[in-house]
Amino acid sequence: MSELSGRELAAAIRADVTARAAVAHPRLAVVTATDDGGSAWYVRSIATAAAKVGIACDVVDLGAGASARDIAAALRGPAGDDAVHGVVLQTPLPAGVALEDLTAEIPPHKDVDGANPLSLGRLAAGLPAFAPATAEAVVTLLEHHDVALAGRHAVVVGRSTVVGKPALHLLLDRNATVTVAHSRTTDLAAVTRTADVLVAAVGRAGLITPEHVRPGAVVVDVGTNPTEDGGLAGDVAPEVASVASGLTPVPGGVGPVTTALLLRHTVEAAER
Repeated sequence: MSELSGRELAAAIRADVTARAAVAHPRLAVVTATDDGGSAWYVRSIATAAAKVGIACDVVDLGAGASARDIAAALRGPAGDDAVHGVVLQTPLPAGVALEDLTAEIPPHKDVDGANPLSLGRLAAGLPAFAPATAEAVVTLLEHHDVALAGRHAVVVGRSTVVGKPALHLLLDRNATVTVAHSRTTDLAAVTRTADVLVAAVGRAGLITPEHVRPGAVVVDVGTNPTEDGGLAGDVAPEVASVASGLTPVPGGVGPVTTALLLRHTVEAAER
């Protein structure tokens, strides 16, 4: 089994971003309103990585009790500030707050994580747009490791607008045949075993076990589930390594590439 690490790829992307940021002077704003451990870890990683490549990063932490009105107001500030080039609304959101009611507050030209419905629509139509960084990280990492996608069957487990749905379109753009499954799919293992490339993006630790994987398949684990000891566990059980031909580690797989691509999007927004 080959470990499909994202660290080398992320380092190369960050090196490019560093050179471009020195000229473009980009600024990123991240609005968060949650006490979710995995989300907090990701926001910290964004801020740390941004500082290292020369991108100014403002984190607005509203707390898990924030209302939709509070979050919308926090988004409108950087959205209307010419000095800010990228705006991100971190998920999950507080109970009762709908993501789709807020992402439209992010102008498409600053929507560096592809959350605005306009961005998602353009992506689906094959038009220029910032793709959600995590979904883009999946295909970028596969291409980096020379995993063939054209003509192959990819199964994406997860239907979120953050990973599952945009990953569908990005894989289609690379001429893969794509099936989208999810936690309520009848006989999930029967579906996932048909995959040449299996992408797990549900947010449930250990959901994908060896019985879900066809021997020799490539498996991309998007899960970042906090563990009791402060670490992270993926959606894929460690035992899958015994049947897959390639598997992304958690941490160190999709995560570093996601952060690096988000920074690259911010530089691209500043350059425009």
